[in-house]
Amino acid sequence: MSFAIPAPAQATVAVLGGAPFPVRRIYCVGRNYAAHAREMGHDPDREPPFFFMKPADAVVPTDTVLPYPTATADYHHEIELVVALAKGGRDIPVEQALDTVYGYAVGLDMTRRDLQAQAKKLGRPWDMAKGFDQSAPCAPLVPVAQAGHPDKGAIWLKVNGEVRQQGDLSDLIWNVAETISYLSGLVELFPGDLIYTGTPEGVGAVVKGDHLQGHVDGLPDLNITIG
Repeated sequence: MSFAIPAPAQATVAVLGGAPFPVRRIYCVGRNYAAHAREMGHDPDREPPFFFMKPADAVVPTDTVLPYPTATADYHHEIELVVALAKGGRDIPVEQALDTVYGYAVGLDMTRRDLQAQAKKLGRPWDMAKGFDQSAPCAPLVPVAQAGHPDKGAIWLKVNGEVRQQGDLSDLIWNVAETISYLSGLVELFPGDLIYTGTPEGVGAVVKGDHLQGHVDGLPDLNITIG
């Protein structure tokens, strides 16, 4: 097929020991750890999950120097377990949801917190606070055959060697299967979709020169430097 202009490059995430994974969409779950919900001033009771999105080309590989973004003075880290889908569907039952998963990775939902606060105050969308350029760093994916389906284990983020965020995957308010099932009732999911599953407490600002190391037990670490 020919196009009016050159087609944009396909966004991808590296796969441990395999060919790159093509990214279709990036869905992010908001406030999916109770302690983080509290630190953001919200009730952590098990209300239905909500979602926002990032563009596919916001993905950034590990060991990248990430430029400090424009239009913010409050640039925050949020460490997350990332789920990559090999299958899709609508209204996927919880008991079948894990069958759609290709693999897992460590990711960062980078956030222009001051823009998010302004958007919340004015009742406006979060797009420019969450879906900006290079806002979705992601370590290499590990296929399910190697990683299994992690439902417990440490998740943490260090900044310059000091722990900033720390939690356990078992603390997720909505687990991976429940999240996939619920999201598939809102939109049709497809192979290539990524789901960032939420962040534990301890989010905070980073500045130029900071080194971020993200970890989930059993997965390759994510390393990013703010440039």
